[in-house]
Amino acid sequence: MAAKASNTGKYGEWAFLLGVILALVIGLFSSQLGIASAYLMAVLAILGLVVGFLNVTEKEVNTFLIAAIALLAIPNVLVPLNTSLALVPQVGATVAIWLSGIFSAIGVFVAPAALIVALKAIYSLAKPD
Repeated sequence: MAAKASNTGKYGEWAFLLGVILALVIGLFSSQLGIASAYLMAVLAILGLVVGFLNVTEKEVNTFLIAAIALLAIPNVLVPLNTSLALVPQVGATVAIWLSGIFSAIGVFVAPAALIVALKAIYSLAKPD
């Protein structure tokens, strides 16, 4: 018989799913949200902290941190693409705004989780065996 998952694991899963969905929605509609965007970004950051505390096990640390670095680097790499898209009338500018908003929101979600996981990894390395 399979062991039941702990409640903290379920909370972490829900925080992750909610964070990804919220990041996509905020990213797509960031230009229309006004001041609400700042509050929603704060919620994303808090969800990121929850994910960092609850979701990543010790054996997943390296994989998570590599993925986080990749996700946080993507917006910098896409700057030329966004600039090129912005030059295309109507559709290109809209897509550039969407991409910029989505990757910014994902960064706000992933960065706090990566911070917590990195700190946990450093603590694990520093503590005596």
